[in-house]
Amino acid sequence: MRSESVATAKFSAELTKQIVAIDKAGCACYDKNMDEKIAKLQQMIDESSSIVFFGGAGVSTESGIPDFRSVDGLYHQKWDYPPEEILSAHFFRNNPAEFYRFYREKLIIKGIKPNAAHLKLAELEKAGKLKAIVTQNIDGLHQAAGSKCVYELHGSTLRNYCTKCGESYGIDFIAQSEGEKDKIPHCKKCGAIVKPDVVLYEEGLDNDVIEGAVQAIIDADMLIIGGTSLTVYPAAGLIRYFKGKNLVLLNRDPTPTDSIAQLVIHDSIGKVLSQIVLR
Repeated sequence: MRSESVATAKFSAELTKQIVAIDKAGCACYDKNMDEKIAKLQQMIDESSSIVFFGGAGVSTESGIPDFRSVDGLYHQKWDYPPEEILSAHFFRNNPAEFYRFYREKLIIKGIKPNAAHLKLAELEKAGKLKAIVTQNIDGLHQAAGSKCVYELHGSTLRNYCTKCGESYGIDFIAQSEGEKDKIPHCKKCGAIVKPDVVLYEEGLDNDVIEGAVQAIIDADMLIIGGTSLTVYPAAGLIRYFKGKNLVLLNRDPTPTDSIAQLVIHDSIGKVLSQIVLR
């Protein structure tokens, strides 16, 4: 039985090699330097003891969540008002019904699960290599994957609170508010409007979150930036605090920071990180 199992394992390994070889040979878009880049990333991770991951929408798009600024993102879809206006503090105050119509349809997405990138980052943290994740995303997928130290710069759709008494509510409470007469979620205790714990336009970032994220980046010997165009400020400005050895960019498209990074990989974040082995 044991010899049969070993033979099966060898066959599976050999078949995998053949599939990879066929994929490389047959795909015109295959980057011949990719293997070298992955090996370099592996070496950097092996040699690092205090890694921080700074991520954006591109991390979650691989879980099926649309981003904001890509060609097919939210900002290129047609609504009665521009998404930037809908997701602003003044719009929330003055037109909460329209705000929540957009919010429920576009920002509350059911059935999403962590992808390979989220899972690998959680593994790296558990192994003691990754010290923190600084994310611009509001979906909670890093925590769902098992990550503990996550600085959510823009908040989370999973948390909501009463604007008057501070009572907390979950995401389902917001989703179910579509059944309310005015389509707006109201606090069960005092009747005031419930607001998502997300940072809207015209609102400042949470000071405690910023301080924690900045300190983590300062203390890092390696900063991996993934899935972000680095155009959203002040969040994108945090990377200037990094003074460590290795700066790595993992993004589908080029960014303004590519030129100063020690390693740049334009590919799927999940595809790249899933090839990293914990040692």
